[in-house]
Amino acid sequence: MKKTIKILLILAVIAIVLLPFTIRPYNNMVSKEETCNQAWSNVENVYQRRMDLIPNLVATVQGAANFEKSTLEAVINARAKATAVNVNTDDLSEENIAKFQAVQDELGSAISRLLVSVERYPELTATQGFRDLQAQLEGIENRIATERNKYNETVQQFNSYIRQFPNNIIAGICNFKSKGYFKASSGAENSPKVEFDF
Repeated sequence: MKKTIKILLILAVIAIVLLPFTIRPYNNMVSKEETCNQAWSNVENVYQRRMDLIPNLVATVQGAANFEKSTLEAVINARAKATAVNVNTDDLSEENIAKFQAVQDELGSAISRLLVSVERYPELTATQGFRDLQAQLEGIENRIATERNKYNETVQQFNSYIRQFPNNIIAGICNFKSKGYFKASSGAENSPKVEFDF
């Protein structure tokens, strides 16, 4: 009985001594994870702003006589797919980020095709409303790139921190998992092909 009490006392003293060494890393992990979650939220907000502009863009373009219906439908369908894919901050894995990025890239591609095809309609491109929407979309694309970079930076800091010793032990015990990164879209390594039709 006395031996059991001694062992329990020794374990209690060890726990008390080690506690300060575990509290700080744990709190840092929580803080860094929350920074990642906030950065992810900022990414989602910018993408949402782009999706919110699309109905206005489509409505403006639909007013142009004989505009390619298939181009508009592609934008509408891509927006619907992009709206359907959500990533929970509790599971920012590489796979989930890749799925999110794939549908967002598809939407971006559909918008790009729409803007290129609009060039054939000078009466449309001359309207102030369309030019304003186009400028807003260009600004949003820049913000998307900025927010994705910020997110990747916070993820790098978090992932590095939880992999360092002895933080990796605390991370494993407390179930902190690495977060996924945004990666370059497939084909991004190739320069765009420019063709001039005369």
